[in-house]
Amino acid sequence: MPRFLVSLVLVLAVAAQAQTKDITTYIHHTWDTLTRSTTQCNAVSDSKVAEKPIVYLPAGMAIPADLAKMQKQCGVEVEHLPRRITHIAEVMPDELPRTGVLYLPHPYVVPGGRFNEMYGWDSYFIILGLLHDGRDDLARGMAENFFFEIENYGALLNANRTYYLTRSQPPLLAEIIRELMASKNPPDRAWLEHAYTTATKDYALWKSPEHRAGNTGLARYKDFGSGPVPEMADDDNYYRDVIRWMQEHRRAAMEYLVHSDPHPDAAEKSRLRKISCDVDKSSVCARATLAGSRLTKAFFDGDRAMRESGFDTSFRFGPFSGSTQQYAPVCLNSLLYRYEMDMSDFAQTLGKTNEAAEWMHRAERRKSAMQLYLWNARRKRFVDYNFVTHKQSDYHYVTEFYPLWAGWTSPEQAKATMLNLGDYERKGGLAMSLHRSGMQWDEPFGWAPTNYFAIAGMRRYGFNTEANRIAKKFMHTIESNYAREDTIREKYNVEAGTSEVQVTAGYKANVAGFGWTNGVYLRLKSWLAQGDSLKTQDKP
Repeated sequence: MPRFLVSLVLVLAVAAQAQTKDITTYIHHTWDTLTRSTTQCNAVSDSKVAEKPIVYLPAGMAIPADLAKMQKQCGVEVEHLPRRITHIAEVMPDELPRTGVLYLPHPYVVPGGRFNEMYGWDSYFIILGLLHDGRDDLARGMAENFFFEIENYGALLNANRTYYLTRSQPPLLAEIIRELMASKNPPDRAWLEHAYTTATKDYALWKSPEHRAGNTGLARYKDFGSGPVPEMADDDNYYRDVIRWMQEHRRAAMEYLVHSDPHPDAAEKSRLRKISCDVDKSSVCARATLAGSRLTKAFFDGDRAMRESGFDTSFRFGPFSGSTQQYAPVCLNSLLYRYEMDMSDFAQTLGKTNEAAEWMHRAERRKSAMQLYLWNARRKRFVDYNFVTHKQSDYHYVTEFYPLWAGWTSPEQAKATMLNLGDYERKGGLAMSLHRSGMQWDEPFGWAPTNYFAIAGMRRYGFNTEANRIAKKFMHTIESNYAREDTIREKYNVEAGTSEVQVTAGYKANVAGFGWTNGVYLRLKSWLAQGDSLKTQDKP
């Protein structure tokens, strides 16, 4: 090779190394930028709701000294929830005089700059990054915040705001516990005992009647509230945009619309409470109307369930995912299978052999049900199942790689799934779906969590070449955009390999920060450094 080419290659290699070092330094410092506490004056405000900040404590809990100090310094109100909560939705958001933040005892990392809450599934990927960077205490504190939520607010919540008291998020607590126990400075046996007991309560939520997917033996997403979500108070357009689309596509959306008088009288309001929402009780409901149409109660149930899934918004479960509550999703049930396997391991470690066997039995039962309902032998792919219509979905979604991550698929099914990789692989990583709905969780957008689960699943089944290729593509997207913008984003247009996103309805921002992208980037970087080696728990 000519000398000038050798020099050029060396220069480019040094530049690439410097860029990687620069981005990891950025991530390392960003953990502090994104750290919040419910005892900080600037961390209790809510950009989504224009009300004076208020912090809610569990019923009967003494006001902690640091919170009392903040109360005096900042003029923040501190109130107690009206009664003790043992199960989700025992206190409903509309019972409280105002929305507010729910107290947590430890600092936590938020997803991005506009957020002040600790989110459910975001925190799993954030914790991956914290452990990589040696921030074990912060990671453990976040896990203990989840324990506090389960013990005092009835569930691991979507986030620690009062309007989230009716729903959870994808169940990843057992994986968080596993990651902490596998870290360089693992917690002791007593901590694991407490974690195991609390995770058992968390798991019970997903076995509740409300979360059962009919008679399939599988689970579904389900919010315990009704009507439009209160956190949309800052967005007058979303539900109107939904109605407008449905009016223009009536054949696909008739079931989601009801006719309504724009100025309802008492009788009309009473009717709307039964078939849509309560216009007197909810300002969001009052505004959710367009040209004589409103959304049905069933649509709002699906809308809420979609938000529990974390995939808000896509067209995966009908237009705007308005039928989410009717599906047993591949992703959720794969997460629960892994949860059951993790809990079996924890029980074994703690000497609870009978409980370990029962957890294993639960996992095997779920695996059998998933093989029956979620595998399409003709199309040779994993699909979601509508237990109301008794039909499998034909909406292909990147979550079909979750079974590989969870380890419940056969080697033959894993090979068949890999033949579908080209449906999602793009210049900058894996896209969410094959459908251009204009929503942020569809084509052409790609996200850190789904790229992570797919890559981890490929590694688990030995498809290391493909896993490394996708990892490099997604990391390059993050790195190249970081070089232009000096920040890391929530999501990317993986078709173009850029952070420029055009979302037509719903959450349209592309927030900087960004917690789960940071954590996944560090985990992928670590995997690439390992080459093709796999940890024992990564093998099927």
